[in-house]
Amino acid sequence: MSSTKLYPVIMAGGSGSRLWPLSRILYPKQFLNLNGSETMLQSTLKRLDGLSCQNPVVICNEVHRFIVAEQLREMGKLTKNIILEPAGRNTAPAIALAALTVDQAEGADEDPLMLVLAADHVIKDTAAFQKAVTDAIPYAQEGKLVTFGIVPTGPETGYGYIKRGEAVALDNPVNAPDEVAFSVAEFREKPDLATAQAYLESGHYYWNSGMFLFRASRYLEELNKFRADIGGACADAVGTIDPDLDFVRVDVDAFLRCPDESIDYAVMEKTQDAIVVPMDAGWSDVGSWSSLWEISEKDELGNVHQGDVISHNSQDNYVFAESSLVTTVGVQNLVVVQTKDAVLIADVNQVQDVKKIVEKIKSAGRQEHHIHREVYRPWGKYDSIDAGARYQVKRITVKPGEKLSLQMHHHRAEHWVVVAGTAKVTKGEEQFILTENESIYIPLGETHSLENPGKISLDLIEVRSGAYLEEDDIVRFQDNYGRV
Repeated sequence: MSSTKLYPVIMAGGSGSRLWPLSRILYPKQFLNLNGSETMLQSTLKRLDGLSCQNPVVICNEVHRFIVAEQLREMGKLTKNIILEPAGRNTAPAIALAALTVDQAEGADEDPLMLVLAADHVIKDTAAFQKAVTDAIPYAQEGKLVTFGIVPTGPETGYGYIKRGEAVALDNPVNAPDEVAFSVAEFREKPDLATAQAYLESGHYYWNSGMFLFRASRYLEELNKFRADIGGACADAVGTIDPDLDFVRVDVDAFLRCPDESIDYAVMEKTQDAIVVPMDAGWSDVGSWSSLWEISEKDELGNVHQGDVISHNSQDNYVFAESSLVTTVGVQNLVVVQTKDAVLIADVNQVQDVKKIVEKIKSAGRQEHHIHREVYRPWGKYDSIDAGARYQVKRITVKPGEKLSLQMHHHRAEHWVVVAGTAKVTKGEEQFILTENESIYIPLGETHSLENPGKISLDLIEVRSGAYLEEDDIVRFQDNYGRV
């Protein structure tokens, strides 16, 4: 590995609506544990172990910042390295923010490399992934813009394709592998089945992975050549970086002037320096429940079971149970996903249309596309257990050492009952220590806060009562996480 610094840039945006009801706007698929012991974001970071690279830069939406921070903290990778996008503007601007930030951090003399990865991909063969990256580095050092093309395993109609051209030689080919990279002849959109079959048979096409490797300076140079409007808006946005805890905040107004454009359209399809390096590493973008079934370990009847599942005379199904027993009898080729507030049952051959269900839920003014019943916060989480006219019941979990903001509510009172752990409660000018089976009442308009001073999680039941019970009835006076 060269001494040139290599920065992994992890794009962690997107909503993943095709994996509803597990994936939601406020907790999309890249933050879920779908196929292993880590979340998809954490698996992306873990497969970098063994490569000589810097701490990752993660780009995410403002609303996901605390989820990302917690998942990085769990892996010891949190170093003020999360760039917040004020709004989604696709991959070309997101990568530009990272390139500008890395350039500022290193200075022009360093001219580091950027390995751009998506947070929601599955790669089974880490060694093959790392070899492809290592093989591509000399080309990126010489100024090429590398994209990684996945060696296809079938006539897939759900992916874009890259047609390869002639083999590309290095200017300084010392110890370089033979024919590891090819010129990009053409990018192709998602094909129909017959076209995909022709691509496969030709042997000249790869799936478009959306992974890239290049010098930060070369990406910015090509972006400014072809889309100066994007480059200029992003440069203005990072001109006044506002550090905030573990986050890098850019200028909102400047970034919102940025057009919505992918890196393929903005740069890769136009540059003369695009090359493709093949990668055969068991890759999947997990874009649907059927693709998750394909990559998961199956029983002798082809079933994938996650959670509390019992099946009889059933085969080739994907069944996920989050919080209750799910049973199947005599069914085949189904996807069944149970969460605390929704159930999906779909034919495995029609799972691409799950997004249409999400659209119907949204147009009906419901919330099941937006948020889970269980909601994560920087201090822990809460689960909405019950609700009715003028009351709500929640189970609140506060992590050891964490504290909710000092706050008050205009329209509701709260009653807290501790069921596990120890609570330190501020109520007006007084402080109380509560343990299991002890409770406290917070009247409407009373200033209060909740803290876990112990070594184990604090669990309590909160009963809200009043005329208005939503989360936006809150006035914060002091907050450890910079919220207002």
